[in-house]
Amino acid sequence: MARKRVKGPTKKAPSGMGGGGGMMQQIRQLQEEMARTQESLGDESVEVSVGGGVVTMVMTGHQRLESVTIQPDILDPDDVEMLQDLVVAAVNEAIEQSQQLASERMGALTSGLNLPPGLL
Repeated sequence: MARKRVKGPTKKAPSGMGGGGGMMQQIRQLQEEMARTQESLGDESVEVSVGGGVVTMVMTGHQRLESVTIQPDILDPDDVEMLQDLVVAAVNEAIEQSQQLASERMGALTSGLNLPPGLL
């Protein structure tokens, strides 16, 4: 015996949801704001000093190295390894701080939204 389907009453979207259209507009606006924030990170920078200020680096929020300053009195031809170690430490610290800056700026836009990863 074939079953007959009975169509029940249709449910409306909860108030404020607008069937998802309003949410999609909010997501588009958020994506635009995130793009503007990402772009503005290029205008911000972090400065990192290591070795008591012997090596200083400036990096943008886009993780572009802008400058490296090495105090001349540290230059010792017999101890190049120490300078190399300081440069590596400064670059790594600058990258870490630049990533933290970007995370703070972008996180301020999405905090409290409980969005699934990768949605935006």
